[in-house]
Amino acid sequence: MTRRVKLLVNDVPIDLDYFVQGFIDHTVAGMIAGLEDTGEIEVLNLSIDGDKVRINLNNAPLRANAFVSKIIKNTVAGLLSTLKGVDKIAKINISIWR
Repeated sequence: MTRRVKLLVNDVPIDLDYFVQGFIDHTVAGMIAGLEDTGEIEVLNLSIDGDKVRINLNNAPLRANAFVSKIIKNTVAGLLSTLKGVDKIAKINISIWR
């Protein structure tokens, strides 16, 4: 089943083509699936504001320690920094849903 991805960087929507949408989906969903106590991803909201990482999986907050938060932040920021229209990244919001 195909998931949909919505991306905002610094509160600005970023248009995603099919490849980038799928790449973000697989990368972010893969990181979240690797955490303890996660199940099927129906709705995933990931927000990064500075060093603060918030994960909401299927309408429930998901806790991540400082190490995991840093890996998620750096991986996502690195991925998004290559996208057209993305310059300095201060804030990221990614929503993934079926």
